[in-house]
Amino acid sequence: MGRMVAPTPQVVDYLARIGGRELPVQKRLRDRTEERPDGHMQVTAEQAATLQVLVKLTGAKTCLEIGTFTGTSALAVALALPEGGKLVALDVSREFTDIGKPFWTEAGVDGKIDLRLGPAAHAMDDMIAAGEGPFDFAFIDADKPGYDAYYERALKLVKTGGLIVLDNMLLSGKVADPDDQNVSAAALRALNEKIFADTRVDMALTTIGDGMTLCIKT
Repeated sequence: MGRMVAPTPQVVDYLARIGGRELPVQKRLRDRTEERPDGHMQVTAEQAATLQVLVKLTGAKTCLEIGTFTGTSALAVALALPEGGKLVALDVSREFTDIGKPFWTEAGVDGKIDLRLGPAAHAMDDMIAAGEGPFDFAFIDADKPGYDAYYERALKLVKTGGLIVLDNMLLSGKVADPDDQNVSAAALRALNEKIFADTRVDMALTTIGDGMTLCIKT
């Protein structure tokens, strides 16, 4: 009985109900995001709760997010950070991130979130060049073909012993089908194999949400 549970509609509804706790402000942001046709791109409630548990478990004070969308995950991470903690959030879209900003303010965590708009790889290169960091924790949830580049840069920005989390690493099961050569599926399939063999990290590919890979930089 050690294999994953099939994500039937009943199981998905069950997880949505008690898979992770949310404050009312988090629920309102989730509902606001779900009004959009692309609202499915936000993390699930249980994923947000998982990020919060990981931030608290690792004692993270400095966090990096690559791909913020409407700010659901950023809000979760910021709420989990201690006083004086900081999240640098990278995204290309003002339209998306402007949705989340009022909710960050309502939750009283807007001062913890340093939002930077522009291509994430360029921003990370600038951070590396400027000697920013090291970060305790990084969360990657952006364009899938760019994941490998973000992963490599995150390894430079995160401290030894720090945690890197990558979302959508199962991509609705597409990574398990070698005949599926969709650009995103192919990119994540290759990255899964790379991380599995990467001695720079301790890793686990989990079935949380759409697949979350946890990497500890060794």
